[in-house]
Amino acid sequence: MLLNILSYAHTLLKECLEEGDVAIDATCGNGHDTLFLSKTVGTSGKVYGFDIQEQAIQKTSQKLTENGCHNVTLIQDSHEKIHTFIKEDVFGGAIFNLGYLPNSDKSIITKPRSTVSAIEAILEKLKTNGLVILVIYYGHPGGEEEKEAVLSYTSQLNQKEYQVLQYSFINQQNQAPFIIAIEKKKRS
Repeated sequence: MLLNILSYAHTLLKECLEEGDVAIDATCGNGHDTLFLSKTVGTSGKVYGFDIQEQAIQKTSQKLTENGCHNVTLIQDSHEKIHTFIKEDVFGGAIFNLGYLPNSDKSIITKPRSTVSAIEAILEKLKTNGLVILVIYYGHPGGEEEKEAVLSYTSQLNQKEYQVLQYSFINQQNQAPFIIAIEKKKRS
């Protein structure tokens, strides 16, 4: 059975993340990925969740509290500032849901420059066999530009250092979301 986009993203991350890892949710949104990461890295692990919107931070905080998760630091700021907030030397994995916060202001979107900058910062400290998962929603104003920037950047990553996978359903209408998964083959 083929997995939907988000289920596949979680399946990939579950394979690479270990108890005690540091994980990043670069776009908290409604907190689903943050909660998943928190449970996956366990009580000895650490999760950093970023979002520029107070509403997203509040929803994520509530979801974590309801589920008794205490290993998460939420940061209301851009994911491009990862290097400012995270001091650990090695990350186990990260996830981005690009686009806008569902059921909110659709004019507040992730941007190509900040997204690529955040990906670069994470890849720099990603462990061997660690993953960065990008769930790309692009059926909104500004989405096509971000999609193209991410595809351009990831397609040029050195194949000796990274494997890059695109997972998508090709028979769906309305610009269906897809995944880019970046696996680090070796630490620099």
